[in-house]
This record gives sequence, structure tokens and C-alpha cells, in this order.
Amino acid sequence: MDFDLWLKIANYSVLPAWALLVLAPNWEWTKKLVHSMLYPVFLGMLYVIGFYLLRFGGLGAEGGDFSSIDGIRTLFSVDGGIFIGWVHYLVFDLFIGAWEARDASRRGFSHWLLIPCLFFTFIAGPVGLLLYLVLRFATKKGGWSLFET
Repeated sequence: MDFDLWLKIANYSVLPAWALLVLAPNWEWTKKLVHSMLYPVFLGMLYVIGFYLLRFGGLGAEGGDFSSIDGIRTLFSVDGGIFIGWVHYLVFDLFIGAWEARDASRRGFSHWLLIPCLFFTFIAGPVGLLLYLVLRFATKKGGWSLFET
């Protein structure tokens, strides 16, 4: 399996979703494509295929596991491990970015303030989420809880 090709497909597949979150947050198609389960399901399928091939398809690194640094290093020592790790980031970063956009819209949070949060969520997920929460708190559009109304 050409994991480099599949990595490119995964990377390019999320770019339209991020562009829609930034450029057309309230557009009907943004809601249908980004705020639905379409992207998580598509990327989740890539993840499952990669994970299966890594663990059972003979493409994995023997002795790899998630219980130690050495085990994780072993998993990421092969292309399949890097691929599933990266897809994992893509899925969760986009999920958090879409949540930020929905939450910001619901709270009347400025879209101009949201854009840097989305950028940092895309580039370094936890940094963007933290920035969003700090700005949400600073603008009195919500507290620190992700679940408060």
C-alpha cells in the first residue's frame, strides 16, 4: 500500500472543510459537509483500513503497542503507523474546529476572532482549542467549560 499517496489524499481532503469553516461558516453546504459526520466517517474509514493493515496485514512493526514510549516509537517506525497517527490528528483537529465554529456561532462570538483559533486548531489542535477557550472567556462569551450553555 502506498501510504504516501493515501497521506496526500487525507491531507488534501480536509482542506475544503477548513476553507468552508473560515470562508463560508453559515453556508448550507458547510453545514452539510463539515458539521455532519461525513468527514469523520471518511477519515475514520481511512484510519481503520490503515490500522488493520498495520496490525494484521503484515505492514506493522512487530512489538509495537501504546503502553510505552518504545512501543509507540515502534508503531511509528513504519509508514503505516505514521499514516494512522496523522489521520488521527486530521480527524480530531477538524472535529474540534467544527465544534469551535458551531459553539462560536451559537454564542455570537466574532467570526474574525474565530479565524485565528481555526488556523491554530488546523496547525496545532490543542493550541487552537486553548486560544478559542481563552478568547471565549475574555470576551465573556462563555467560561472554561466545553459543555456550558
